[in-house]
Amino acid sequence: SYHRPKNLVLRPPIESAVYTSSAFQTTCRRLGIRQSMGRIGSSADNAMAESFNASLKRETLQGSGGWASPVQCRREVFRWITRYNTRRRHSGISYLSPRAFEHRATAVTVAPAA
Repeated sequence: SYHRPKNLVLRPPIESAVYTSSAFQTTCRRLGIRQSMGRIGSSADNAMAESFNASLKRETLQGSGGWASPVQCRREVFRWITRYNTRRRHSGISYLSPRAFEHRATAVTVAPAA
């Protein structure tokens, strides 16, 4: 026999269909936001962005009690992104920071001026 539980489980308030709706797309265009959307069901669609966001959340939110103001939050995210691009080592680029990787690639591929 099937009986409904007394405490129903709620579905997430934002379903994936919301992100593909024409109203959402119109709002994004109006705000100047370019959507990053690939094929439905593609595991690689937003893999890089998801990895970046997971690192940001893990390294800034984990163990924190939040921020006192939106300005403090923005400063902390800016500080983290600056570190992420200049000092944090990434396994995908031989454990170099993006800045060091780009500098090395540029130094190798660009011939010195005569």
